[in-house]
Amino acid sequence: MALPTDITTGTWTLDNSHSEIGFTVRHAGISKVRGQFKDAEATLELAPNVTDSAINATIKTASFDSGDVNRDGHVRGEDFFDVEKFPEISFASKGLVDNGDGFELNGDLTIKGVTRPVTLETEFNGVAVDPFGNTRAGVTAQTTISRKDFGLTWNAVLETGGLLVSDKVGISLELAFIAPAA
Repeated sequence: MALPTDITTGTWTLDNSHSEIGFTVRHAGISKVRGQFKDAEATLELAPNVTDSAINATIKTASFDSGDVNRDGHVRGEDFFDVEKFPEISFASKGLVDNGDGFELNGDLTIKGVTRPVTLETEFNGVAVDPFGNTRAGVTAQTTISRKDFGLTWNAVLETGGLLVSDKVGISLELAFIAPAA
């Protein structure tokens, strides 16, 4: 999948207010809990050859929001993110592969001091100029991780024998980046 040839190369910055870093996790084996991280910073180093581009991101763990104050407090605590000790999640890209329909973004994800390789299925959504003259690019990405791989092992056994929180966590990203000033 080729990007437009006239797209600006250089350092694009995340527009946090028009982006969403979301997650989905199965709860009690019967429903899904969704939420997001509301505070993040990221840069997209867009190279002339798009597969040479890189993305680096930092997410504030204290910005975890699932819409339930009690659950959010528990997840921010020592059983899960331990935000006092581990205030950030980070992602550093290691390569971008054009797969024809989109891109596979490979990189290192660090959660709670544990770094693991991940691959995000990524789609370029185009470029637009907003009413204020800013050039924006949209990117959608998704992956699934094992929370145990990152030391997020807290759980509770249900009467039926299942677990309260699934190991698999779906991550979905809707990102807006702003082009460097000309």
